Amino acid sequence: MSGPSPTVNPNGLVGVLAFTGIVAALMQTLVVPLIGDLPRLLDTTASNASWVITATLLAGAVATPVTGRLGDLYGKRRMLLVCSVPLIAGSMLCAVASSVLPMIAGRALQGIGMGMIPLGISALRDLVPPARLNSSIALMSASMGIGGAVGLPLAAAVAEGTSWRALFWGATALSVLVAVAIWRFVPGTPVLGAGGRFDLLGALGLGVGLVCLLTAVSKGATWGWTSGTTVALFVGAVLVLLAWGWWELRTVDPLVDLRVTARRQVLLTNIVGVVIGFAMYAQSLIIPQLLQMPESTGFGLGQSMLAMGLWMAPGGLVMMLVAALGARLSTARGPKITLLAGSLVIATGYGSSMLLMGSTWGLLIVVCICSAGIGLAYGAMPALIMGAVPLSETASANSFNTLMRSLGTSMAAAVVGVVLAQMSVQVGDYTLPTENGFRTGLLIGCGVALVAAAVTAAIPARRASTPAPSPFATEPHELSKA
Repeated sequence: MSGPSPTVNPNGLVGVLAFTGIVAALMQTLVVPLIGDLPRLLDTTASNASWVITATLLAGAVATPVTGRLGDLYGKRRMLLVCSVPLIAGSMLCAVASSVLPMIAGRALQGIGMGMIPLGISALRDLVPPARLNSSIALMSASMGIGGAVGLPLAAAVAEGTSWRALFWGATALSVLVAVAIWRFVPGTPVLGAGGRFDLLGALGLGVGLVCLLTAVSKGATWGWTSGTTVALFVGAVLVLLAWGWWELRTVDPLVDLRVTARRQVLLTNIVGVVIGFAMYAQSLIIPQLLQMPESTGFGLGQSMLAMGLWMAPGGLVMMLVAALGARLSTARGPKITLLAGSLVIATGYGSSMLLMGSTWGLLIVVCICSAGIGLAYGAMPALIMGAVPLSETASANSFNTLMRSLGTSMAAAVVGVVLAQMSVQVGDYTLPTENGFRTGLLIGCGVALVAAAVTAAIPARRASTPAPSPFATEPHELSKA
C-alpha cells in the first residue's frame, strides 16, 4: 500500500490518532438523545429499539481483539484504514434507515470502529520517540472519554435543532475525514508479528462467547435474570469461553496469548481495566438521570437533554488536561502510581457526590473529579500493558485490555439498572428511581474504585516508567508505508 511521505511529525501523528479515537468513541453516545424516540422513529417496540444500543456494544467487543491481532500481523495503519470502512458504511446505513433492522446493522458496523483506539495506542509505541510516548499514550487513551463527553451535548443539539438523520450524516463525514487523515498522516508500522497465522477458530470462539455473555448481561434485566434465555446464554458463554481458552493454550498462533496475559502485571492491569470500566460508566449512567429527573421528586434537577449534555461536557475537557499531567507522573514515578492515583481520585469523586448531588454545580464538580481520575487511569493502563508484552503483540494486548474495560461498562449497566429498578417508586404511570437508589449506585461506584486501587497496589513495581519503544520509533524517516 503506497502513500505519502513516511516522515513522522509527532504532533500531527498524535493529533490524528487522538481525533480518530474521539470519533470512534463518539459513536457510542451518538444515539443517546434518540433513545426515547427510537420506537416511534423506527416503527418498532422499545425492546427491539434497545438493540440499537446493544448492537454497537457487541460488535465493538467482538471486533476489538480481532482487529488488534490483525494489526500485529499485517500492520496497524492498514487495519486502521480497514476499520474506517465499516465506520463509514454503518453511519451511512443509519442515516438512510427507516426500520429497526437496518439501524441495528448500521450501529453494529459503527461498533467495529472501536478497534481503532487500541490500534492507535499500539501504533504510537512504534512511531513516537520515547520522550513523547507516555504523553501520547495518555492523550490517545483519554480520547475514549473525550468522545463520549463531547458527543452527548453535540448529539442532543443536532437532534433537537435538525432531523435525527443529520446525526448520522455528520458521523459519516467525520468517519471519512478520519480515513483521509490516517491515509495522509499515519505512516506504516513495522510488522513484527509477520509470519504468524490468524487464529480464525479462536476469533469465532471468542466472538460467540462474548456475544452470549454480553447479551445476557445487557438483556438480563429485561428478560429476567432467572429466565431460561438469560440462564442459557450465561451457561453457553461459560462453556464456549472455557473451550476457547483450551484452544488458545494449544494453538501455535493464538488470537490472544493467554500465557502472556497471565503474567502478573498484565493480568492485574486487565482486572483493573474491568473495574475502572465499571467505575467510569456508572457515573455516566446515574448523573445524567439525576440532572433530568423532575424537580417535583425533591432531588431531581429538571434539566433538558441538551442542558444535561452541556453540564456533562466539561468532564471530557478535564480528562484531556489531566492526561498530560498523568503522562508526566508516569514518566517520573511509573504508570502504576498514575493508575493508583487515578483510582483514588475516582473514589473521591464518587464520595463527594454524597454531599454535592443536590445541585447542578455540585454534580458538575463530581463529573470533573471522576473524569480526572479516569483520565489518569486510562492513560496508565496501556503503558503498563505494553511494558510487559513483546513488541509483536502490542496491538492484541491493548485490544484485550480495551475488551476488559468494555466488560466493565456492561457490568455497570446491569448492576446500576438492577439497583435503580429495585429502589424505585410508582408515580402515576411511571416508575421512578428514589434518591436512595441513586445514592446507593454512587456508593457502589466509590467502592469499585477503591477495589481498583487495591488491585493496582498489587501490580509489580517496575523501575522503567516508559514502555519499551520499537527501535523504529527513533528513526521514523526509515519507515515505509504498509
